[in-house]
Amino acid sequence: METSLRTRVRAGDPDAFGQLFDECASVVYRPAVRLTGDWGMADDIVSLTFLEAWRLRERLLPGDGGLRPWLLGIATNVTRNTTRAPRRHQAALAELPPPDPVPDFADEVTRRLADTEEPAAAQKALRTMRRGEREVFTLRVWEGLDAATVAEALGVATGTVQGPALACEKDPGRPSSR
Repeated sequence: METSLRTRVRAGDPDAFGQLFDECASVVYRPAVRLTGDWGMADDIVSLTFLEAWRLRERLLPGDGGLRPWLLGIATNVTRNTTRAPRRHQAALAELPPPDPVPDFADEVTRRLADTEEPAAAQKALRTMRRGEREVFTLRVWEGLDAATVAEALGVATGTVQGPALACEKDPGRPSSR
């Protein structure tokens, strides 16, 4: 006596499940397309239906009846869940508070670009000076040190560091006359 397809599916026989898929996939697919109006979603429903049928195979009641009603029942539930999920998702999104406004960062970007460009321009200008002048200019103008401190730091006479730096110190916006 040959074992029924129902019994083999219930026992977890992969070949029987393959046969069930071959015989019933289109039976599940057609109503899924009609209910959703979406061929891609219908493909997903078929896949989920057979995945769920495999998971629930041990709950299948013994007997000799066909498996179409069982599969169509599973497919109906899968279709309900599949079409309900996007509605629930949209409802959940609608309940979320609006996101905080994104601050305008254009001024920050401009400042950062200037912070990058200014040192590059300063380095270019400093390269036109002799080494000693660069050192004096950096310490007197940028660091704001007095002539005596700069002279001591560089090991030179105080008069050596008072020239152009002193003029810039009096009016920082006006270039040195030297």
